[in-house]
Amino acid sequence: MSNMRSERVGQQMMQELMDIINNEVKDPRIGFLTITDVRVTSDLSQAKVFLTVLGSEKEREDTFKGLEKAKGFLKSEIGNRLSLRIVPELEFEYDESIEYGNKIEKMIQDLHKKD
Repeated sequence: MSNMRSERVGQQMMQELMDIINNEVKDPRIGFLTITDVRVTSDLSQAKVFLTVLGSEKEREDTFKGLEKAKGFLKSEIGNRLSLRIVPELEFEYDESIEYGNKIEKMIQDLHKKD
């Protein structure tokens, strides 16, 4: 039962975080990003936010620095918008799955070109 709730909270957090980051966070270090997943623990104490950043390695690092700086604001906004008694601690992590998928797709295309 609590697993379903944590998944539901994760989905809501993903939508709200994208809205907050795009419309309310004014840090110029935060570049173009996409949140790919939010995994919330069953006790709702922690949320791991997976994201991808468009741009160079430096832009990715700057975006993560900006997100770390805005973490308190993001947490308070999530608490207000979702009316949670316990607001999860946010942890940001780069999602490499898209890059990995692109790499595999390129390898498959290269194999087809050789045939």
